[in-house]
Amino acid sequence: MTENAERQARSLAGKVVLVTGSAKRLGKAVALRLAEEGADLVIHHHASPGEADEVVTEIAKIGRRAAALSADLQKVDEIRRLFEETVKRFGRLDVLVNSAANFLPASIVSTTEEIWDASLDTNLKAGFFCAQAAAPLLTRAKGAIVNFADAGGLMGWPGFIPHSVSKAGVVMLTKVLAKALAPDVRVNAIAPGTITMPSDPPEWEADFVKLAPLRRTGTPTDIADAVSYLVHAEFLTGHTLVLDGGRSLGPAKEEFT
Repeated sequence: MTENAERQARSLAGKVVLVTGSAKRLGKAVALRLAEEGADLVIHHHASPGEADEVVTEIAKIGRRAAALSADLQKVDEIRRLFEETVKRFGRLDVLVNSAANFLPASIVSTTEEIWDASLDTNLKAGFFCAQAAAPLLTRAKGAIVNFADAGGLMGWPGFIPHSVSKAGVVMLTKVLAKALAPDVRVNAIAPGTITMPSDPPEWEADFVKLAPLRRTGTPTDIADAVSYLVHAEFLTGHTLVLDGGRSLGPAKEEFT
């Protein structure tokens, strides 16, 4: 067996992963994938106990342990409590996936202080303080952090100004954390764009297909694949992996012919 094949064959058995915002949508997809690879999971949620318990049940069927823990990530004391409870339940932490986020529309005219603070606190501030709380545990485990940026943080969306600023901050946060925590902890990010979920309105997919040169939308499986890769990529840190079907490249080639 080649070195690469051996690496791919290794699972996350015995590892503990905390995925923020994993009761629903992409966070849930990521949590289930990492459980399939052998990890035990902390399913974080803010106010979705029913959905979080359902994810725990699904993970139990896979044969892994999981716990649903609630925390308001806009409050640093609750972030610290979340990681303290993780240690009480599992005794360790090997991977942190910062996927919790909001997506608040706000233009130059409609942005309020409340929207600005809610966007920056949830999408950027929370990721930093989760990393801060996790750092001693991840250093001990030689672990990894995967942050969720998105295409708005790279391209800039005028209808989502605070959101775009917060996600651009995640890209820089990933770089500085990668330097600050090296060589013991790897820190990378993904930047999804043109991703749809089965429950999303069909018109979203039609719009995204027009924007993506690959002429399809991304799926939760695409996101889970990327996170899994970054968890295992032992010689990669400080990188943001863009998953947008080529949207950030600019207009499709037909627009230039």
